[in-house]
Amino acid sequence: MKRNKITLIGVGLLTAGALVLSGCAGSEDNPDTGDTGEGAGDPNAIITANGSEPQNPLIPTNTNETGGGKILDSIFAGLIGYAADGSVFNDVAEEITVDDPQNLTVKIREGLTFTDGEEVTADNFIKAWNYGALASNEQLSSYFFEDIEGFSYDADSELTGLEQVDEYTFTIALNKPASDFAQRLGYSAYYPLPDVAFDDIEAFGENPIGNGPYMLDGEGAWQHDVGINLVVNPDYDGPRTPANGGLNIKFYASQDAAYADLLGDELDVLDAIPDSAFATFESDLGDRAVNQPAAIFQSFTIPERLEHFGGEEGNLRRQALSMSINREEITDVIFQGTRTPASDFTSPVIDGWSDSLAGAEVLEYNPEKAKELWAEADAMSPWSGEFQLAYNADGGHQAWVDATVNSIKNTLGIEASGAPYPTFAELRGKVTDRTIETAFRTGWQADYPGLYNFLGPLYATNAGSNDGDYSSEEFDSLLSEGISSTDPDEANSLFQQAQEVLLKDLPAMPLWYSNVVGGYSTTVDNVQFGWNSVPLYDEITKIG
Repeated sequence: MKRNKITLIGVGLLTAGALVLSGCAGSEDNPDTGDTGEGAGDPNAIITANGSEPQNPLIPTNTNETGGGKILDSIFAGLIGYAADGSVFNDVAEEITVDDPQNLTVKIREGLTFTDGEEVTADNFIKAWNYGALASNEQLSSYFFEDIEGFSYDADSELTGLEQVDEYTFTIALNKPASDFAQRLGYSAYYPLPDVAFDDIEAFGENPIGNGPYMLDGEGAWQHDVGINLVVNPDYDGPRTPANGGLNIKFYASQDAAYADLLGDELDVLDAIPDSAFATFESDLGDRAVNQPAAIFQSFTIPERLEHFGGEEGNLRRQALSMSINREEITDVIFQGTRTPASDFTSPVIDGWSDSLAGAEVLEYNPEKAKELWAEADAMSPWSGEFQLAYNADGGHQAWVDATVNSIKNTLGIEASGAPYPTFAELRGKVTDRTIETAFRTGWQADYPGLYNFLGPLYATNAGSNDGDYSSEEFDSLLSEGISSTDPDEANSLFQQAQEVLLKDLPAMPLWYSNVVGGYSTTVDNVQFGWNSVPLYDEITKIG
């Protein structure tokens, strides 16, 4: 089977059936999809990897953080998948046809099953997407269904744009053109669900039944705050057939502990080297060290609802804070060259990225201008109290947070400090329910390789990951124009203009782009990290 990459084409060239993803599951001439062509691996070859406790039960449409995401991506299969370089291959889909900019036809492969034996049909996608979109279900990823006809944020409504043609075919009608919609369909929000999920969705999330290359290793496989054990799904028939016997994902309290286990061959693969080891990990691990660009953007967010951060005063203070941060020094000293100071809100590995946006000077270290802007804000309402930046202590963030708040403190002459939370799940809980009363670290690991994915989900009005509740008609309009364009150059130009609005408003404070910095033990081979920093677990093999 030849793997076809989704491409965007101009309006003048677009005809019915012009864009088609077609083919079968992976084969020997398609190794990029993760299938070695050798079938399932040694059932005793269990791969150990690092992870973090998921924020919520493992429901695809209610998981928008990396701890749960890497598990869902292992136990579910979507219509398409993404190769290491971000290109697209079919998984459950046999064919996806873009009939025109607002209409797609999806045909899935016959004979695929969930791990409880239920066959995967078009209805499993339609039901899962409707559940995720329903307003009363309050799913964190409901935003991903916004472009489908019938979607509503305000009231329960059916996705009328989804229509089943036959048992294995359905159509998608969008309420407006979305030029990258087909490319999105590998993201976890679009995974199918078996019928049993809807009997008790919360219970299902504790012991999910998927259709992917791995499945939970029986009752008790997920030990909260400890780890989760996955084994190979023997009935998976797709391009990601595992070359090993399963995954044990360990939830570490600190990255230092995970790195110590890696050095002792007690952990097979690690996708987050602690900052304490940045200076030495490449010499420690040799050719087993990984330091490569990835689609990861890091920032911190200050909600406008916080005192002193609304309106014109808040805008001045955001600019002042941004210009108070010496990003170059922090990335050099703390991160030892494993980060690059940000010049926009996306990632250099994504097509359309630019380092020359109007207004990007607000991201440059300029202490004199920062003091001037802070004084202007003080003239409106004098600053009082302490600026705090919340972070999760289990994620290796203390060093850069301390450096950042010290840079702010020394520049502006105010009290500033980090505010640690023990776990990522605890921090995200406070952010999600809007009870956090400080600035907080944020970041984005792309769901699919497109500029829109760094912008729409985070800053569009009412978007599911819009943690600061930012809203701008100008930004929303440019975003809508961009995603409606079928000319990729025009779309990226509009997305760049939308970012120039963000640079004026600073709903989040861009800090730096992250490399994936990791490594693997002496006991494994065939370790490859993908475009989004996640290891391709199904390809990893044991040595000996």
